[in-house]
Amino acid sequence: MRLDWQRLAVLVPRRHIRSETDIPVQGDQAVRTGQSERSALGGLSMLRMQPPIPDRYVDATPGELAEWIAAAKATLGDRLFILGHHYQRDEVMRWADARGDSFRLSQLAADNADADFIVFCGVHFMAESADILTAAHQQVVLPDLNAGCSMADMADIDAVEEAWEALEDVIDIERVVPVTYMNSSAALKAFVGRAGGAVCTSTNARAVLEWAMGRGDKVLFFPDQHLGRNTGLAMGYGHDDMAVWDPRRHLGGLSEADCKAATLLLWKGHCSVHQRFTPAQVEAFRSAHPDGIVLAHPEAPYEVCQAADQVGSTDAIIKAVDAAPPGSVIAVATEIHLVQRLAAEHPDRTVVSLDPIVCPCSTMFRIDAPHLAWVLEHLVEGDVVNHITVDERRPAGPRWRWNACSPSCSGVAPRRSWLPPRRGPPSAAPPTDRGWAPGSGRCGCRGRLGHQLGGPSATT
Repeated sequence: MRLDWQRLAVLVPRRHIRSETDIPVQGDQAVRTGQSERSALGGLSMLRMQPPIPDRYVDATPGELAEWIAAAKATLGDRLFILGHHYQRDEVMRWADARGDSFRLSQLAADNADADFIVFCGVHFMAESADILTAAHQQVVLPDLNAGCSMADMADIDAVEEAWEALEDVIDIERVVPVTYMNSSAALKAFVGRAGGAVCTSTNARAVLEWAMGRGDKVLFFPDQHLGRNTGLAMGYGHDDMAVWDPRRHLGGLSEADCKAATLLLWKGHCSVHQRFTPAQVEAFRSAHPDGIVLAHPEAPYEVCQAADQVGSTDAIIKAVDAAPPGSVIAVATEIHLVQRLAAEHPDRTVVSLDPIVCPCSTMFRIDAPHLAWVLEHLVEGDVVNHITVDERRPAGPRWRWNACSPSCSGVAPRRSWLPPRRGPPSAAPPTDRGWAPGSGRCGCRGRLGHQLGGPSATT
């Protein structure tokens, strides 16, 4: 199934529709299996469903599954590249050819041109990102189509476009720059490209917001209010400079005066895992371990980040644990599977979750050994199941482009190389850690997607 570009991202089930329903935890990809979901892609009813896999896989022992996965990997060889996100369970991560965060993994997939099949053990927006960055001959597979992201689902394209239209009625929309977090659908990434905005990661959020404020007077930041707030406060903005946009309420629950006064309009969205961390947990940890170290992800609430010793992306947290001296006691405010893996890899340090009531990413947890074995054995048979595609056909109007930088560069931004700039001088391109090279379209390194899709390489 292929859709036109305005219904950009397509999850393509290749098996029978499940007759019964399976309702995930509310707020964590709450989509009835076998039913249609109202799409985040322009109002179309999009199918995101996982058919039941055969009992052979469900009833298999861990040893049998390991044998089948190993055999499939050996058969496929270099044609297969398995990506494991940091939050993935160990029974799956053991088979990963690379592990990392979502953007880094997509970059690695793009760099591995020999692989025909990219099996992404993550969630749906990550698989979309990988499909965008990889070559035309590479096919991206998500082992379980119901592995979604509650945060990404809190901002769909209909709600964002409605918010944009509502803001246009009360403020000068030409002075508003939309910024979406990597943890969002391809449709939202396309939207910010059409509207002259950018995509950010947790690593480069500050650089992207600084760039955006050089292009306009306001930023509409989605879908994670906490990353937006923590980044804005770190830049020197105050709470009074921010307002939360509630997509369920008229004008986001704000007055016209509120919209005009706010510098940062923060979408009312959050990560269901990082939202759980509290200042009380920090206090309890410090009471038990006065010399302990608290590390927090910027998706955690502001009060937690303020109380933490260090705040940073998943990669920054890993580096902080690596750098901690032996004997350190470290509480980490992020997903439990990463925390447990850090503890196992650093036996001379005590690494624990800040939240004593452990909460895994329930949708990432849908990826398991049975589903991995199922998709791999189908690939051996030449049958690509759970194929994730993002339509690349050029529309009549503006088109979103993504600068895929080298692995050492954390910049992510829409490429607008052959589009008339909506605002700012031609060199006002989104920033990266290494800086853009205006006119090269290569962000100081190796821009990739523009060459795959054709068109000039100059960036404006």
